[in-house]
Amino acid sequence: MATIGPDREYFMAMMQRSGPEAAGLNLPAYSPEQQRTLAGNQITIGRRRHSTGDTPDIDLSVPPEDPGVSHQHAVLVQQPDGSWAIVDQNSTNGTTVNGAEEPIQPFVPVPLQDGDRVHVGAWTTITIRRG
Repeated sequence: MATIGPDREYFMAMMQRSGPEAAGLNLPAYSPEQQRTLAGNQITIGRRRHSTGDTPDIDLSVPPEDPGVSHQHAVLVQQPDGSWAIVDQNSTNGTTVNGAEEPIQPFVPVPLQDGDRVHVGAWTTITIRRG
């Protein structure tokens, strides 16, 4: 199970690290939390590409669209033991885990534990839950 929603703390930390182009970003006033069952071997995270119709499994182009998310941002990959790992797909703004200062390395799987928080884009946090 994954819970997806805006994260004010993450947004504020990202704004402090970002350049002047981030000044126009605002945390959405309302964005309902979503829950998704993690099923299959991999779950793609990104924004729909309207020109080709490609849509990721977790599509962050729906309102309120997170402008910091790449079209092919990251992938959740199921491990042989049933746990999950996150793999950044060389996204423009990177992917962090549990509020780390530095983004994870592109194309390197990072194992996730129950309760880990994956941060993508300007404000989106995906919390991994077992069960």
